[in-house]
Amino acid sequence: MTQHAQSADVGVPAWLPNALTVLRLILVPVFLVLLFVHPDQFSWRLAATLAFSVAILTDLFDGKIARRYNLVSDFGKIWDPIADKALTGAAFISLSILGELPWWITIIILVREWGITWMRAAMLKYEVMAAAAGGKLKTVLQSIALIMFLPYPMPALRDLLPFWFWLAWLVMGAAFVLTLVTGVMYVRDALKLKADAAAKGPGGQS
Repeated sequence: MTQHAQSADVGVPAWLPNALTVLRLILVPVFLVLLFVHPDQFSWRLAATLAFSVAILTDLFDGKIARRYNLVSDFGKIWDPIADKALTGAAFISLSILGELPWWITIIILVREWGITWMRAAMLKYEVMAAAAGGKLKTVLQSIALIMFLPYPMPALRDLLPFWFWLAWLVMGAAFVLTLVTGVMYVRDALKLKADAAAKGPGGQS
């Protein structure tokens, strides 16, 4: 694993970003249990939403820490997006199972997400494809949309914030469009990377 660590100087352990990524993966089953124990009770819905939110925050912090202290690693480049997709994928599927999000939205998003993840893994023989800025923005929009959808079915929230439904769908629509657009961009970049590698030949020279 390639890792440039400066933790000795700044007091940040070199393993911290990767540990946050692993924590995000662990929080996936925790979130699912909280959501499905009593999906019709506000307290359990709120607990599930909080667990999901904490997991998403680990993505924000592990990325910031890794970049700020030069702790970027190949482990993080590969497993960070996988952890993101495991978490958001679990939320999309759960909402569809509960009948609160159309299955066609979930299926299209998951095909794009895991298809691109598989493609990035296949491209490792050429080069590690780090998450692009558009991909990060897509994850942010998906996360906000899911956080807005998770507690919405509860009457208490609908009565308090009647506009929440339309705002949640607006954010979900934007996330859906950006998910498709960034998917096309990743495919384009992968094709270019493969073409460049082919042009250089086995010796790495063009």
